[in-house]
Amino acid sequence: MQEERRLAVLRAIVEDYVATEEPVGSKALVERHGLGVSPATVRNDMAALEEEGFITQPHTSAGRVPTDKGYRLFVDRLTTLKPMSAAERRAISSLLDGAVDLDDVVQRSVRLLAQLTRQVAVVQYPTLSRSTVRHIEVLALAPTRLLVVAILSSGRVEQRLVELDRPVGDDDLADLRLLVNQSATGRIIAEAVAGLRQAGAPAGDPTTAAVIDTLVEAMSDHRSDERVAVGGAANLARYGDSFDSAVRPLLEALEEHVILLKLLGEATTGGTLTVRIGHEGPYQELSSTSVVATGYGPRNDALATLGIVGPTRMDYPGTMSAVRAVARYVSRILGEG
Repeated sequence: MQEERRLAVLRAIVEDYVATEEPVGSKALVERHGLGVSPATVRNDMAALEEEGFITQPHTSAGRVPTDKGYRLFVDRLTTLKPMSAAERRAISSLLDGAVDLDDVVQRSVRLLAQLTRQVAVVQYPTLSRSTVRHIEVLALAPTRLLVVAILSSGRVEQRLVELDRPVGDDDLADLRLLVNQSATGRIIAEAVAGLRQAGAPAGDPTTAAVIDTLVEAMSDHRSDERVAVGGAANLARYGDSFDSAVRPLLEALEEHVILLKLLGEATTGGTLTVRIGHEGPYQELSSTSVVATGYGPRNDALATLGIVGPTRMDYPGTMSAVRAVARYVSRILGEG
């Protein structure tokens, strides 16, 4: 019972500090949160929490602020996330449902996350290596020019032109289309590439070889796997007092996509949220920031990661709810593609 009461005190301190950015005192806690105990009991609980390293006294005032350890306990003990309002749900669906292609989905997602959380939003483009091949189309643009289109589960579309030495007939084109789809459709990229190479080896036909070589090259192009979209940097202006410790290093990190990818971490399956607080992150110079992230992709296949980065003093329940909701909508859109 005492442990639960102290957890309630910690929860109240976190909520008040996030809302006010002011150290929280025992009198304010009793007045605002109806804890059902006297200020003296709350002071004792605060002393115990401070001794255990969950809160700290930043200066000589009577107020306390949460530590990284306190935020971690607060997040780990969350029983429910803050529900999205009807207006927020409508905003998510109306914005994302209007997306026309993968680039548009990513750009809309990062803008939406930044608006919902008032933090810096980061969305990784789906990685090629995790994708599967949905369909391959081979179209004749001219007698000796083909357009090869590979449509992937991530929503990504790879298009390449193939120039031929001699014209190709409709029947040969239909056979070629059937061959490449039988060899690659439904397979992850590595297996699709192996299947295409195996199919092309015995063919001995220059047209087939040219198309398969082009497809293999397109599917082996991992340059975009480290692409991320970033939005909401202006939201950092809200954290004026902590600019040097938290905001300045984060602004510098926004220029380095490799750093952002490492901050987000590996994509997880099943919509699992990852919350890394302060010193739990991979970069010491960003130890005043927290990251809330999750994987996204069709049918629980995590093709990439999205999330937010911001100072540790953040609304964790609301942020976690927003990240999860946007990831689910994006996953649904990719699954319908």
